[in-house]
Amino acid sequence: MSGTLPAPGPLSWPELVTTALLGTDRRTPPGLPPGREAPAALLDAAAVAAVRRRAGLRAAPAAPRPESAAPDPRPPLPSPAARRLAALLADRPGTGGGRRGAAPDLRELLPQWLALANERGFAAPPELLPALLDAARGRTDLRPAALAFAGPRALWLARLNPDWRFALRAAPGGGGLPSAEESDRVRDLWRRGLFAERVALLSALRARTPAAGRALLSSTWPAERAEDRLMFLDSLRTGLGPQDEPFLERALADRSRNVRAVAAELLSALPGSALAARMGSRAATCVAVDVTAPVPTLVVEAPHECDAGMERDGVVAQPPSGRGERSWWLSQLLDAAPLSTWAARFGGRTPEEIVALPVADDWQGELHAAWCRAAVRQGDAAWARALLGAPSAPEAGGPGAVSLAERAKLLGTLGAEERAAWVAGFIGTHGLSEAFQLLGVCAVPWEGELGRAVVDALNIARDAGSYPWSFSGVMGLAERCLAPAEADRLEGLTAIPDETEGAAPGAGSYWAEAFQRLTATLRLRALMTAELTP
Repeated sequence: MSGTLPAPGPLSWPELVTTALLGTDRRTPPGLPPGREAPAALLDAAAVAAVRRRAGLRAAPAAPRPESAAPDPRPPLPSPAARRLAALLADRPGTGGGRRGAAPDLRELLPQWLALANERGFAAPPELLPALLDAARGRTDLRPAALAFAGPRALWLARLNPDWRFALRAAPGGGGLPSAEESDRVRDLWRRGLFAERVALLSALRARTPAAGRALLSSTWPAERAEDRLMFLDSLRTGLGPQDEPFLERALADRSRNVRAVAAELLSALPGSALAARMGSRAATCVAVDVTAPVPTLVVEAPHECDAGMERDGVVAQPPSGRGERSWWLSQLLDAAPLSTWAARFGGRTPEEIVALPVADDWQGELHAAWCRAAVRQGDAAWARALLGAPSAPEAGGPGAVSLAERAKLLGTLGAEERAAWVAGFIGTHGLSEAFQLLGVCAVPWEGELGRAVVDALNIARDAGSYPWSFSGVMGLAERCLAPAEADRLEGLTAIPDETEGAAPGAGSYWAEAFQRLTATLRLRALMTAELTP
């Protein structure tokens, strides 16, 4: 039938594709009327075009073979550790939902394994690099450690496989982020790169040489868009120091309110800055000690106006919905004031003595919450201790910290040992039900007093007969963070306990399974460490 039709005019391949997509009822090959013959004519034209395209291809010289990968000078991974890595990369238990069983979740152990391997300076087995890059592609949290372990061969592979191009952007020397010494590449990427590349470059420079990052930002600051200036300015948190003050002071006059607010926040994190001194002077006029009261009492007089100077220093005049103007202005002054202001203002009292003073007219919550934020912003451990109070305080409420999130932030200002001891005392008094956020800021592994407190609290929760599901978050953290030496103490908890009166039906078997998994995971972590030890 198609042989009796007039030959359609020559059509390019894109035109044929467009005609096929639209349909011959709406568009027909040139020289043909619409009708039943049009589809056949289109197919004939496509067949001719396909043959023409294939016949027209010319043989091309073979592409050059890729250069060999750069050598990795690090020592090879011990054979047992290589087999362990293969198992961690191949096995993904726990992804199907439902009951996890007693087997360790190998997926969650991979980050720890990579950290140990990097700490010991081993090279990745070449045959496992594709699986390692695939794992890092799917989990951004793995990428820094995985790429550090993979070494130069990962970059060689990433240039050959588009799926792994993230390695070129993320790894030093991968063609994405130049070092500070490569000034020409730095300037070129800063002026021509995508926004995400520029942010990554600035962050990397600030982490290594803060002054170089600040100088780079200064070179184009007036020409940047407001939303870009905001993100770039936020990168100055890394390596923030007194040398950044002149630049941040100039940013206080920025035409963007958000940029001004971030600049003010960063300056207030520098207690010696001129802005901090100005805010301290303002805040000091708002809080005083009434020595005429039967007991010395703090009295608060919130600002009556937000003047232009306050606004220039980052005070936002318009309060959020439901917040009073004066209390809003006061909280911002207190947030930014150096905490050293208060010892001078209150007769040399210590932070503990200041926090213990009663506060008149229901201002205590506002005042202490602002001091919490200031202690975190300024990294002041002495004030953090005073605001945290004793971990055994009733209802877990310290003198100033009124929420778990605030306590976790305050704990972050303390040293690792002191932090662990405080959280151990908290768990000993209040149990694990409220401790998840607090445990998250503790250094790992949890050992000594903290490890014992966690195991004892889990044992108490099991004896109470409740389901372990409410403790699943803590159990998951314990599998990754508890010191492997605690496995011996957990061994006695792996048996199914006798059900007590009032216990949830079947809770004992769930607890036994959870402790079996925890014990097996701790023993596996100990074995992983041994396999990576030369």
